[in-house]
Amino acid sequence: MSIEQQYIDLFSQAEAMICRHSTEVLNAPRATAFADFERLGFPTRKQEKYKYTDVSKFFEPDYGLNLNRLELPVNPYEVFKCDVPNMSTALYFVVNDAFYNRALPKSELPEGVIFGSLKEVAQQNPELVKKYYGKLAKTSKDGVTAFNTAFAQDGVLFYVPKNVVVEKPIQLVNILRGDVNFQVNRRVLIILEEGAQACLLACDHAMDNVNFLATQVVEIFVGENAHFDFYELEETHTSTVRLSNLYLEQAANSHVLLNGMTLHNGTTRNTTHVTLAGEYAEVNLCGMVIADKNQHVDNHTSIDHAVPNCNSNELYKYVLDDQAVGAFAGLVLVRPDAQHTNAQQTNRNLCATRDAQMYTQPQLEIYADDVKCSHGATVGQLDESALFYMQQRGIPAREARLLLMFAFVNEVIDTIRLEALKDRLHLLVEKRFRGELSRCQGCAICK
Repeated sequence: MSIEQQYIDLFSQAEAMICRHSTEVLNAPRATAFADFERLGFPTRKQEKYKYTDVSKFFEPDYGLNLNRLELPVNPYEVFKCDVPNMSTALYFVVNDAFYNRALPKSELPEGVIFGSLKEVAQQNPELVKKYYGKLAKTSKDGVTAFNTAFAQDGVLFYVPKNVVVEKPIQLVNILRGDVNFQVNRRVLIILEEGAQACLLACDHAMDNVNFLATQVVEIFVGENAHFDFYELEETHTSTVRLSNLYLEQAANSHVLLNGMTLHNGTTRNTTHVTLAGEYAEVNLCGMVIADKNQHVDNHTSIDHAVPNCNSNELYKYVLDDQAVGAFAGLVLVRPDAQHTNAQQTNRNLCATRDAQMYTQPQLEIYADDVKCSHGATVGQLDESALFYMQQRGIPAREARLLLMFAFVNEVIDTIRLEALKDRLHLLVEKRFRGELSRCQGCAICK
């Protein structure tokens, strides 16, 4: 029996239950998504864009799924306390793949701003969700997106109306909780209308030492003259598999910062699709990976310059130790009418041992003639001459190595525009390099 067959049988048997515990807007594309999944199956290495990560094998084990939406006996506001100094956020939770709404932060959001359960908002305001849900995440093109759309029952919606500024950063904590091996399917829908401004920090944590498989599909719509910063921080454990597909569409004169950081994980595959659909849009796409043991991190990005006069800046850095495996594939596409494009792509990688492996594949496809585009990738080890220089001045070899690795990733951390988060990341990265950090240790859940 194929790996897909167990899920095909499950969906056929449980479709009514899945729909009953969701809502009409999320149910509408479900049948089409399931048909696309039957046709596509799970991605394997035979597909070019998945050649560094065999996604299909992670679905073979028998996982529990909470399709009947049973409530888990956990109050995240009691078990989780983020103690990052000087970082005041509006704090929300997703437990597995359900938005936790039995307690919400006391701080009020500006009038008209919505941050809540995707399922509940779709019931209360179906036209808003229907206008955006599934419009970027095409199920006909990717098996993971199709699978997620077929099985997802809830998620998060973040909506900021026209010209509204959300001053306080919002923090979303995704908690994985289970007594048995468990699978979750999360959805995130983010909508910033014209002139809106907001900042979102999403953190992934795992409470229990079982095997977790998490699929996630994120759709982000950023309107004209809007500004959005989105930070993702993964700090789970080595028995966690995360498969995340993020789709971003930007209107004219919009500015977006995406920064994805993997500090501790098992296997991670992040796919990011950016479409610059309006003139003078700008995206800064950054990523940092620190991996050791047998951890695996694969980032696949594509930036589509669909119109003229847009800017994209991309920077990814990896530090790999032990037998860790890293992969980066980045495509910058400049379409024929996208004159005056400015696109920079950089991937720098550091292998601290000879057993660590890094695969990098930067790509430019340019169909316009008046552009400024560049890309570069390097894979290397620590600079022996720099190590020697530092040791000659009394710095022990271990400290010298740590200092060089910290300096290497610092460029990505410095793109963060939340000073409190930036300071915390400096501390966490230092602890990670010293081997003192297996989880974030910045919250009650990880202590």
